[in-house]
Amino acid sequence: MTETQNAKAVGQQQSWHSKVSKAARSYGLQIGIFFVLLVIWALFIVGAPETFLSSTIYAAYMSTIPFFAVIALPLTMIVIAGEMDLSFPSIMGVGMVAFASVWRLTDSVVLAFIASLVAGFLVGLLNGAIVVKLGIPSLVATLGTQFFWKGFVLVVTNAGGVSLVPLKENALRQALVGRVADYVPAQMIWTVIVAIVVWVFLNRHKFGAHVYLIGDNVESARLMGVNVDRTRMMNFAVLGLAAAFGGVLSSLEQSYFWVSLGDGYLLRTMASVFLGGTSVFGGTGTVFGTFIGCLIIGVIQAGIVAIGKIEIFGLVIELTGFWTQLIYGLIIIVSVSLQNVLSRRLSR
Repeated sequence: MTETQNAKAVGQQQSWHSKVSKAARSYGLQIGIFFVLLVIWALFIVGAPETFLSSTIYAAYMSTIPFFAVIALPLTMIVIAGEMDLSFPSIMGVGMVAFASVWRLTDSVVLAFIASLVAGFLVGLLNGAIVVKLGIPSLVATLGTQFFWKGFVLVVTNAGGVSLVPLKENALRQALVGRVADYVPAQMIWTVIVAIVVWVFLNRHKFGAHVYLIGDNVESARLMGVNVDRTRMMNFAVLGLAAAFGGVLSSLEQSYFWVSLGDGYLLRTMASVFLGGTSVFGGTGTVFGTFIGCLIIGVIQAGIVAIGKIEIFGLVIELTGFWTQLIYGLIIIVSVSLQNVLSRRLSR
């Protein structure tokens, strides 16, 4: 081989290493969280093979994970922008109040569905207005609206639910939470669609670029001509829309609107976002990471119960549903630590 050929081979090898290194830096967090998912999945298969090698458990996951995943995905945009919204569990209930009210008045499921989405969007927009126009920190503002809208739902419904059993054969219900090929829940397909839409907005639209700029440095974003106030308000409005949508999916799946709708979703949704690598300080986050985070959070409880018990150094520990939050915290700490270590090494 001549010196020219040697130089060319070395150059190609360096170029390949450079591309791999660049890809690792760009997608290090996503690689890390995906690795965590594979490890957890492998542990559950080893611990409960009869459950995790059965197709039934995955159909169940696809039925329940979407209820908070469709909210976690747009919540990612809010956190990237350096904000927080704690009111989405209550917005789920507000959306269903609108749904039930319009359905009773018009007997139209389509109009009820539209009313639910509009209500969620408007409540989210109001959250954004409170944060942006009044200058109240989003954490404090949405904590207050969380209580307010929860109280609103309880007062309007007199703490009574609404049966949705008459809608079981409705075409819209089948489109939203029916079963595709008698196996795949439609809500999982809608979750994938939501993920794609949010990804497009974050990565292929100026709105997403503005969200990242605001989260990175809000003053720089203003100097670059970004309408910061409008972008922040629209972020909250979109989350409100998504929360109402999640509420409709959950209620139609159960064929009942419970006034406690949204309870228990706050921690799971937020954990999915942070577990997916979105920085609490803003400016960093991905849709893929949040999507994988939702899958991890969604499988933990069933996995713990399915395993039943573990033996550590001769000590047998019975695993019940009470272990769920402990495991949530442990996985979040370990995965975030892994992401930070990986990010530091790749940035060298």
